[in-house]
Amino acid sequence: MKNTLKMTLAASSIAILSACGGDKEAGISPQQFTDALHLVMDSDRAVYTKKVVGRLTKEEKVIKASEHFMDDKALPLPAQMFRFGAETVAEKTDKFSYSLQSLWPINSQNAPVTAVEKEGLQFIVDNPGKNFYKEETLGGKTYFTAIYPDVAVAPVCASCHNDHKDSPKTDFKVGDVMGGVVIRVPLG
Repeated sequence: MKNTLKMTLAASSIAILSACGGDKEAGISPQQFTDALHLVMDSDRAVYTKKVVGRLTKEEKVIKASEHFMDDKALPLPAQMFRFGAETVAEKTDKFSYSLQSLWPINSQNAPVTAVEKEGLQFIVDNPGKNFYKEETLGGKTYFTAIYPDVAVAPVCASCHNDHKDSPKTDFKVGDVMGGVVIRVPLG
């Protein structure tokens, strides 16, 4: 199931990339492209969270989800599935990249690094339901950077973060912005 979901996200993203391009030459703006990518990512993530992790761990209690899923013979956490998809896409294309970040990361590798990431994550926290878009230059290359709110879509999201020993924030509720999906598209 893990490989199927990971391949579905990667295939969906590549299909959008192939169909839409991702730049103005293909007839779609970078914002339209990132919005379409995010729609697929957000939908796949919500489905995995609710219909797999939530159902099997909380409702049916047949398996647990764990950040050490291989050793624990458990389900990967939704954030891990998301990262696996991002890594798979990165192996296949340089037309875009994406990551999951937070102002309150459990794993320090998910903290914002660039000024635009920090600004965008703060914006989506301060402006519920709004996305953040900005151009930034990294390593001499200009990117269109889009940041979308990553919302706790199910009780399992909030409880996992609230109960984690390394979580810097422990009062998340369903509907809260827990972080953001950062999508970058090279321009030019």
